[in-house]
Amino acid sequence: MSPHKSLVEMQNCDRSNPIAPNELAIALETLARRAGAAILQVKREGIHAESKSDGSPVTDADLAANAVILEGLCSLLPDVPVITEEGEDSLRVLADPDCDFLLIDPLDGTREFVSSDPDYTVNIAYIRGRRPVLGVVHMPETGLSWVGDSRSAQKAAWQIDVTGAWKPIQTRHASEVLDILASRSHLDPATEAFLEKFPTSKLVRRGSSLKFCLIAAGEGDLYPRFGPTMEWDTAAGDGVLTAAGGTMLDLNGQAFFYGKIQEDCRNCGFMAMGDPLLAATIF
Repeated sequence: MSPHKSLVEMQNCDRSNPIAPNELAIALETLARRAGAAILQVKREGIHAESKSDGSPVTDADLAANAVILEGLCSLLPDVPVITEEGEDSLRVLADPDCDFLLIDPLDGTREFVSSDPDYTVNIAYIRGRRPVLGVVHMPETGLSWVGDSRSAQKAAWQIDVTGAWKPIQTRHASEVLDILASRSHLDPATEAFLEKFPTSKLVRRGSSLKFCLIAAGEGDLYPRFGPTMEWDTAAGDGVLTAAGGTMLDLNGQAFFYGKIQEDCRNCGFMAMGDPLLAATIF
């Protein structure tokens, strides 16, 4: 399929949105969807899981999705370094974190995938200036995707349904009582203590990067995270959230940056919020 044909066939946007996704955004969403199809194919054939050196699980689906994404990126962005969770030497490709690079998690939520929980995603993020300026999150089980693009002054974010229709999304203003999202498998004591301090109308526990996307679509207010994550876990969701009008800050209320090669791309804790004005209440 040619890039021009892809644009014509996949764009199918809501025409009320003054900002349409460009070809790279569409191509990366298409690539994430192809990786999702590879994951589902492995699921149909039978999942084989092993433990990596850090104790986290890896399956044939992680590796299949990773192969699809890397092959696609060779054609789409051949000169941009790629850091992927499933690349043992991928951190070495990034000589200068201030340069453009890509962060990939081919299957975010492997534990959910292995346990037949639908909350797993494919994450692709384009990093510029150590921030995700283009984020793509795809959920294979539902066929939904979320894309956020902040590469120009006119930021925009969309949800893409199984038919390929692009619907614009944006975050909502926070009220005095918050809808808070938390990890399904990592609700630690620090998070529980934090939740006690804020009036909460609803606590929603979901897996993977979906929490960012739900806030980006105006379906939640805040995702606090105190436990460890890796950059590829958060970059794509951060990109979607930021483009939709939200923000992600570290636990000191400062901007959240990527390319932390000296820390092996480990993240500190963070606060991801739909309404940036919440920061004044939190910090």
